[in-house]
Amino acid sequence: MLTIWGRLNSLNVQKVLIACHELGLSFERIDAGLAFGVVQSPEYKAMNPNSVVPTINDDGFVLWESNVITRYLCAKHAHKGFWIEDVLRRADVERWMDWQQTSFNPHLTTVFWGTVRQPGAVAEAEIEKARLRLEAMTLMLEARLEKNRWISGETFGMADLVLASGVHRWLNLPVERPSRPRIEAYYAALMQRPSAQTYLTLPLT
Repeated sequence: MLTIWGRLNSLNVQKVLIACHELGLSFERIDAGLAFGVVQSPEYKAMNPNSVVPTINDDGFVLWESNVITRYLCAKHAHKGFWIEDVLRRADVERWMDWQQTSFNPHLTTVFWGTVRQPGAVAEAEIEKARLRLEAMTLMLEARLEKNRWISGETFGMADLVLASGVHRWLNLPVERPSRPRIEAYYAALMQRPSAQTYLTLPLT
């Protein structure tokens, strides 16, 4: 049995939930993090010493780090079509997965916390600096989508599983943003998918 610890309003948990939905996997989800607590308990820390979400237990195999969990599930259920055997094609997709984690998400988090999750906790200058960096980041996505229907390529894939919630968050933050027609078209197509309709329609909190 697959068990997932994490709250529905977590961007990183949403990645894993969208992946499970797209892969057709059954799971049990346990609320954890922020108001739900749990993550500071000795039992949780024994699974995930980072004390963050998500964490999974897949028939006794415990794993944390949302992008790694997504890769693992896609590889384990490779017959579902998300795992890419060709090493060059997979590297092309995985670069965008890591870009999400290391380049895009830190700036997104700054703006999100400063405007939605804890207004006033982040200096306005820092929010604006991060917002401008996100404008540059989204130009990169726009260029990617100029040649590809999805971030993963011509078919919805692993990079889309982990970037879907970030694109959703960026387009719904209460900040000024430039028009990015290809990202907006991508988002419209994304929101037609049942997985996005299930996990990306809650208000940002």
